[in-house]
Amino acid sequence: MGANAFGQPLTRKEDARFLTGRGRYTAEIVLPGQSHAVMLRSPHAHARILSIETRAAAQAPGVLAVLTGDDWSADRLGGIPPGESLIRLFGTPEGQGYSFRPPPRPPLARDKVRHVGDTVAMVVAETLAEARDAAELIEVEYEPLPAGTDTASAIGAPAVWDEASDNVCFRWSAGDGAAVEAAFSRAARIVRLNVVNNRIHVGALETRGALGEYDPASRRYTLHTGTQMPHGLKKELAEDLFGVAPDRLRVLVADVGGSFGIKNALYPEQALVLWAARRIGRPVGWIGERIDGFLSDYQARDNVSVGELALDGDGKILALRVRSLAAVGAYLAPEGQLSPTVNTPALAGVYRIPCIEVAVTGVFTNTAPTSVYRGAGRPEAVYVIERLIEQAARETGLDSLELRRRNLLHPSALPFRTGLGLVYDSGDFPAMLEHALARADHAGFAVRRAASAARGRLRGFGIAHYCERVAGAWGESGWVELSPDGRATVLTGTMSNGQGHETAFAQLVADRLGLDPADVDVVQGDTDRVPSGKGTGGSASLSIGGAALAEASDDLVRKALPLAAEALEAAPIDVAFAEGRFSIVGTDRSVGWRDLGRRLGPERLEGVGSWKPETPTFPNGCHIAEVEIDRETGHTSLVSYTMVHDFGRVLNPLLLEGQLQGGVAQGVGQAAMEHVVHDPVSGQVLSGSLMDYQLPRAADLPALTLETLATPAPSHPLGIKGCGEAGAAGGAPATINAILDALAAVGVAKLDMPATPERVWRAIAEGETALPRVRKDGELPPKVMPLEAAR
Repeated sequence: MGANAFGQPLTRKEDARFLTGRGRYTAEIVLPGQSHAVMLRSPHAHARILSIETRAAAQAPGVLAVLTGDDWSADRLGGIPPGESLIRLFGTPEGQGYSFRPPPRPPLARDKVRHVGDTVAMVVAETLAEARDAAELIEVEYEPLPAGTDTASAIGAPAVWDEASDNVCFRWSAGDGAAVEAAFSRAARIVRLNVVNNRIHVGALETRGALGEYDPASRRYTLHTGTQMPHGLKKELAEDLFGVAPDRLRVLVADVGGSFGIKNALYPEQALVLWAARRIGRPVGWIGERIDGFLSDYQARDNVSVGELALDGDGKILALRVRSLAAVGAYLAPEGQLSPTVNTPALAGVYRIPCIEVAVTGVFTNTAPTSVYRGAGRPEAVYVIERLIEQAARETGLDSLELRRRNLLHPSALPFRTGLGLVYDSGDFPAMLEHALARADHAGFAVRRAASAARGRLRGFGIAHYCERVAGAWGESGWVELSPDGRATVLTGTMSNGQGHETAFAQLVADRLGLDPADVDVVQGDTDRVPSGKGTGGSASLSIGGAALAEASDDLVRKALPLAAEALEAAPIDVAFAEGRFSIVGTDRSVGWRDLGRRLGPERLEGVGSWKPETPTFPNGCHIAEVEIDRETGHTSLVSYTMVHDFGRVLNPLLLEGQLQGGVAQGVGQAAMEHVVHDPVSGQVLSGSLMDYQLPRAADLPALTLETLATPAPSHPLGIKGCGEAGAAGGAPATINAILDALAAVGVAKLDMPATPERVWRAIAEGETALPRVRKDGELPPKVMPLEAAR
């Protein structure tokens, strides 16, 4: 395939080992002498720790160590650093910044626990069963304190931190407040909508895990774990927790069974296994169970927003104003403030909105910390603007498509500076909308709705049109080595979490070098072998990491040119490279990579590249969901889903489709079923298992219609825009807009995520009660939810 690899739907190289049981995840790494750890977690959402009695546990069979926060403190170790993105990215402008930035978080709580699942003690034993048994012997005396878990009422709830009596962590704002105020003062209509972006548990297929080693001879730590950012993890562990030089710590990452953001930051257990390994002189492993994940994984979303649109008499948008409360949880995670702030520019959407103002208040709650999750603030922003567009259509009486068409940005307006400072450089949003409507057969929707009504069902059509910024915040490096056997080895600091990097990077480099992708190996996840790397996040692996590898491939060609000239007995100036071969210009004499490899001897030839974007790219797309609702039970069926997208040039359509399918499933899951629920008084997690927390399954989704309508990214050397978050960005608003479109027929105008059968059923019951219609003789509004609706 060689130079024609770009754009081909190659199957994934890594799938052969996954499908034959040869994948290697953290739990499958077993070291000589390895011991096993169990974490004791707080049963209280908020409490003082009065005492911890560990003697019985320490004397239990097989126990090697029982460790508490006092032991950690006695060893004079550090803590997990709280996020600093506001300072790093925005400085501290007047009127915003941190009201209270908590101190570094010790991996084991000492004086207080601040959420159910907070880690209190660690037991290390010969076997996992012995560690579990011993953990049950630890006696902790708590003094329970009032707790608050609700984001909307966090300000004024019991203080999570004494230093933040109002529970405010930070305040942040952006946009032109004066211009927005002026626009609102002259508006013909102001549309206001409250929306809730519900708290999500990510539920990656592979639970978190960590295996620590310590070598006293070299005084080096080695951590085996699943992470998106091995080098960042290494730096934080070395500098912030153990106070050692980074070269004394190695992070090794094997296969990772999903992350979506939650595994990109440091967790207590990753530090604890290294510390315990040093103390007992043996490797220590910890593999989280599902209950550990529900209680202690970083969670996501969880914000409450008020959005306002100012419109003129013709339905043209004059301004947008958004106020949000965003829960950071009990602790400020390393990236905990990023989602509510950095990616809010997605509020601009695909519309000509002259001015925008957004203000976000981050609040503490007695819940697990929140962090980045697929889209990292982009889906939250898209949800607000797309819900507002539909609300504006209802209130103005305009058809929502007409309202969109009047306000869409046209290609002739590009480049366009949005009200939050982004400069859109490419895209055809009107064509995207019309193409999506055609693919979703909007023209035939009225007939399908009538057919549903004839069966006693409600049918709705929902749109979500988005544009997001990606790949503009950091740089990446890459290395491509030529081996003596003529194969190429790619070294990259990004880290696959299931996306197919081994295929994508091999395909990219193969295209550049004229090799077969099967002859390109990919090395990742070893901070000793790979010199540096930012990691995976923000749809940047291919758009930034891939651009660096393209540069490294070109550098390898340049460095190989003298070697090829020597082999051809020609001057380098007379040798050209094309389609995998170096040829003397004007002749048929040439050599390939295998020929050059044989001339290397035992050495390798290495190309090095780096790339940092000067401007971001702007992937965009239009999602259309069509739903049918059973009025008697509230059950919603997603009957069709269409997505037309623009991700610039596409390296591998098959990998792209997989990314979109997974993202849409996560968006639909949040909209229709996923929700972390706490008891409002005790703070207990009521959705702490897969029996209580519903993840989307294959049967919940129809066959997706996915189509590309690409415009290359003018600012990117490969024309790539990025696609990792796109499915999640539109999935939730398209689904909820479709559900509300269906429910409008029975008088329902308001419904928050998740639209579970019970919530939909109750909304229908209340809506029908309020509708001015004549009921049949003896017909009454339902008072009790039917049994089948609760199933």
